[in-house]
Amino acid sequence: MKKILTLLAVLAIMFVGINNTYAQNPDDKQKNDTTTVQQNTTNVVEDQKEQQAQKNEEALHNVLKTKFIEGGPEFMGVILLTLILGLAIALERVIYLTLAQINTKKFIEKVENALNEGGIEAAKEVCRNTRGPIASIYYQGLMHYDQGIDVVERTVSTYGGVQMGLLEKGLTWISLFIALAPMLGFMGTVIGMVQAFDAIEKAGDISPTVVAAGIKVALLTTVFGLIVAIILQLFYNYLVSKVDTLVTQMEDASVTLVDMLYKFNLKK
Repeated sequence: MKKILTLLAVLAIMFVGINNTYAQNPDDKQKNDTTTVQQNTTNVVEDQKEQQAQKNEEALHNVLKTKFIEGGPEFMGVILLTLILGLAIALERVIYLTLAQINTKKFIEKVENALNEGGIEAAKEVCRNTRGPIASIYYQGLMHYDQGIDVVERTVSTYGGVQMGLLEKGLTWISLFIALAPMLGFMGTVIGMVQAFDAIEKAGDISPTVVAAGIKVALLTTVFGLIVAIILQLFYNYLVSKVDTLVTQMEDASVTLVDMLYKFNLKK
């Protein structure tokens, strides 16, 4: 009998505990359900936004492709070629100028320390192990140290001009493509207008459909030519700003080298 009573008591305690577990926090359960619904709604909205963005990109791509084909392969192909060549040169210049940049202040400190501790040869070694036009200018100046400070100054100035030419290499081609792209577009527009008037002459009547179609095709070359010119102009201005920054650093570093060698000469 005692065992039966004990078993019933244990079952009653377990039953009460289970009821408390499910009944004590109904608000928490409701909050969890609400949070889950909100998260699902947020995920659905984000998925819809991503799908809409993909659709917009695909629509824009299709529109550009369609308009490009409508413009005709003769001039549109040449305009596309100017964009490809211009971008290729611009990207090559971006990489070159990025690699040409160094921490000028740190480099000058290393050269000065090497000059004071190991002399001209140690400073040359630092320059040989450093990339960029500034290191090349320093190396050329140190190479002519035995000929006097005046010769060093002239060498640095001359070699600085050489390095400036290397930095500006390719920019003239980009500027040519910037001018050429809209000119090709305008030429395509003029030829398209001539073809539109030829179509009107053959039809013997001014049809709005014929005129509108001809003018639309004619203007597409100008639109794409201007787009190419704008893209290349942005790259050109960026490259010119980087070249100007490097040239300024080269000039300041050249003056610092001459002063450094003058002080080193006095210590000897």
